[in-house]
Amino acid sequence: MKVLVADDDALARRLLESALSKSGHDVVAVGGGAEAWQVLSGPEAPTIAVLDWMMPELTGVEVCEKVRAASLPTSPYLIVLTSRGETGDVVRALQAGADDYITKPFEIDELRARLSVGARIVALQQQLSERVRALEEALAHVQQLQGLIPICAWCRQVRNDGNFWEQVESYLGKRSGLQFTHAICPSCRHKESARFKKAG
Repeated sequence: MKVLVADDDALARRLLESALSKSGHDVVAVGGGAEAWQVLSGPEAPTIAVLDWMMPELTGVEVCEKVRAASLPTSPYLIVLTSRGETGDVVRALQAGADDYITKPFEIDELRARLSVGARIVALQQQLSERVRALEEALAHVQQLQGLIPICAWCRQVRNDGNFWEQVESYLGKRSGLQFTHAICPSCRHKESARFKKAG
């Protein structure tokens, strides 16, 4: 998983980058809030970000606010990492849009565990987005079938959007994804049977 690490402390940044890389993450490391925002709002943005609170230009909390205010294609999971551990600080970070909050000093195993939680949530969000897209496509197909459809009173062909006539099965199949199987209803079976007996 692609993870952004933003910390203006070079030593802390390198330690985080090394630890998370060893865990199999693809780490992008930056030294300031403005750089973090640039990465998160750019193409192929990381799905998880670990943000130090106190950074130049933009704080980690301000980055959270900008991310949540923007209409990004994918909403990243944001973890604020800081030595500020008062209840008011935690509340402020969460209200700004952070998904999690870790106080320094911290255990790297704890951070890895929280990243795993973030990865699961991001995966669920992506699955939900895919379901929504599928439902929107299905709704679009249904809407195509609404309204009046010209149908021949003799041969039962319908006139499509291109002003050509086609079988009703073909018309509905293209617009709904339906597949048709052929059978004989009881009424038609009775008529055909009676006609066959009369002819014989």
